Amino acid sequence: MVSSAIPSPDTTPSALAPGLRCGVPGVPGVPEHEALVAHEDEACLVVVKPAGQLSVPGRGALAKGSLAEQVQARWPEALVVHRLDMATSGLLLFARSTHWQREFNCLFAARAVHKTYTAVVQGEVAADTGQIELPLAADWPNRPMQKVDRLAGKPSLTRWQVLQRDPEGQWTRLALEPVTGRSHQLRVHLLAIGHPILGDMLYNPSLAAAQAPRLLLHAESLAFAHPLSGRRLQIDAPVPF
Repeated sequence: MVSSAIPSPDTTPSALAPGLRCGVPGVPGVPEHEALVAHEDEACLVVVKPAGQLSVPGRGALAKGSLAEQVQARWPEALVVHRLDMATSGLLLFARSTHWQREFNCLFAARAVHKTYTAVVQGEVAADTGQIELPLAADWPNRPMQKVDRLAGKPSLTRWQVLQRDPEGQWTRLALEPVTGRSHQLRVHLLAIGHPILGDMLYNPSLAAAQAPRLLLHAESLAFAHPLSGRRLQIDAPVPF
């Protein structure tokens, strides 16, 4: 861990509904956790994915036990709308029919779903707010890694705001808004400006284990005009670090 302790924000997990058991018992690196149900209605489910849990089935030892499988065991009609990295915790939206999946896919495609993440990054971020606009592409020799590619990359935009600074300058807590939704966008963008997310075993492996026991990245909030009513719905999940 970093020598200057990172204080945890005040969290209220009791505000969320009791959850379902998630994880892959007995598989190293994929702990069994409880995924809390943050919201449920006739069109969608929003579940808080634990860190270390795949959003959808993977390969090999990780072919079973994804969050999608766990959710579908209780709600067989649930369909994936978007994904989170395995190492990231936070809100994941499922549609409850193919009709609603199309509706939510259209919202995401139109960038009409406002997503907010919280991260703790290495070092002191000097400015209070800013944005990172760097094109991203797959790093094919090092898959699943992504990279900044100014020639062939897809346009990618992240907005950020400082929430808290370590008095000793070792870390900064940020609110992040990924305007685009590229794979590993937040992790690669922050790495590119010299402030990798703490605990990132993929992009900062030499320091990750000493910095934090997990990737300090959490999908904290989802907000959108609900296709059922047209009214704005915001769902929040307490930050666990």
